[in-house]
Amino acid sequence: MDVWGWICELPSADEWPEAHSVALDLARDGAGSIELKAERTKGSNSEALVTFSIGLSGFNAHAWNSQKSIWVSDACALVERQGHLLPLVLQLVQEIVSRAPGGKDGAPLCPRAQLGRLKPDPIVWLMDSHSPESFSAFFNLVFVTRLFWLCVCDAPADVGSLYFHGVFAPNIELVSRFNQAPVLKKFLISVGVDVELCFMRTLGYMITKWLILKEISGAGSNMKKSTSTNLLGFSYANESHGFWMLKGYAPIWAMRLTSSNSIKGSNQPRFPGLFEPNEAALRYALAHQQLEALIQLEYSVAFQEGFIQVNARIDNIRLNVAKLGFTKYDNDEDYAHERHFPSRVRVWVGPEAGSSYVAGLTLGKSTHNPVTVTECRKTLKGSYGKSKAPFVKATNRTSTRVKAKAWRYDQDADGNVAVLDAVLCDGATGEEVAGWNSFERRPRCSDATTPFGRGGSLVLAGDEYGEGVAWRLGKEMEGSVLKWRIGGRVWVSYWPSEAKSGWCETRCVEWCDEVDLPLIPTKSTV
Repeated sequence: MDVWGWICELPSADEWPEAHSVALDLARDGAGSIELKAERTKGSNSEALVTFSIGLSGFNAHAWNSQKSIWVSDACALVERQGHLLPLVLQLVQEIVSRAPGGKDGAPLCPRAQLGRLKPDPIVWLMDSHSPESFSAFFNLVFVTRLFWLCVCDAPADVGSLYFHGVFAPNIELVSRFNQAPVLKKFLISVGVDVELCFMRTLGYMITKWLILKEISGAGSNMKKSTSTNLLGFSYANESHGFWMLKGYAPIWAMRLTSSNSIKGSNQPRFPGLFEPNEAALRYALAHQQLEALIQLEYSVAFQEGFIQVNARIDNIRLNVAKLGFTKYDNDEDYAHERHFPSRVRVWVGPEAGSSYVAGLTLGKSTHNPVTVTECRKTLKGSYGKSKAPFVKATNRTSTRVKAKAWRYDQDADGNVAVLDAVLCDGATGEEVAGWNSFERRPRCSDATTPFGRGGSLVLAGDEYGEGVAWRLGKEMEGSVLKWRIGGRVWVSYWPSEAKSGWCETRCVEWCDEVDLPLIPTKSTV
């Protein structure tokens, strides 16, 4: 469905009679149809204008007119240049952001009320710097997302069903491939983090609803087998002001399941009541969650005599499991404290594959092994009575205390790529939480020593992680801008907090991208 291409090929003002409309069928079945209509009008200054609308035909005749518009756009000038559609793009993005679901505890996103009207400059820059062919993927994704609110949330159920079967399912690759769309990356960077969060939580909510429908009714029959749900997340990397940043978003239900006590066909025991109605309500509430990750590394370049040294260290790793929802059906009060939590994160960074300009890689130390402290206490008691032989009683007490960190940090190398690992471990046994799949071995995630925020978020700072890593490059690379790989893999686990359930699981998602490494000396580095 190339809506942008259809819009760009509309007739010119000279070829288009006034008050004449052109329609594009978006989806149709026996119950009705969804169509996009473009109507030629004239403004007060006799300028040719075009107005777009979404119309419904058929469906429930008692609830709808035979022809009913559920959305109408602002008027756009009908001229021969791409920028004339700026009001349409701005309106679609603005309406998507304004309806974004909440984040922490399902509450409305705080900055959303302060966003106001979006500034047109980022959209103008995107439209001017990209051809219609490259811009179309971004616009089509925006259009499908806006259509989701109209058909699923603002229309009867049969309209929403047609949207999922007739619009979303045939265009699932549009959603899975937007991870590779450079226009979306530039859009998110240019509009700022507040709009980015609103936009990505809307996408996460839409994907979550689709995955739930697919699971309970097999609505994904039109989904190609080659399309993996792990591709329904999004990530991008960026270099700025001495930082390498990797941002990632993944709906929990789109993440790969790595371990569970309820995997079909496994030998793991199924606990009583696992698929009772209460269990289904718990799974539904947990599905409305999204992992939001920021991996931020600080890097520096030192120009030495005969070589160049590139240093990198973890500055911040921030992992947040946001709740996506609006009503008690999406965020049930009975399961307000139930959520997935980060249990492991792996970061890798290094030169691009096949590079021969790196002479060596230096790693820092990993976390010390748990320290065992042994305390011995000796007590000597004496009793002197009338007996000729004195009576003496001695007591020897020994206690052992183990000091263990909740998170263990390891460093490793894969060729010239540095691999940085942070693993959540049980404080008593030292075992990794992400690998557990037995309810009897419940982790102590509610302990006061576990470094999670009140909302379940996690922040790993550079001073906790430890030493950085360094690469030595040949002097001949001075003055060039290299491509550096950065990637991350995050595991999230679920264990019941207050719910009476025996269900536990761990899911995983992986992202990878490239960032720039400028090796250009400045006055401060020469």
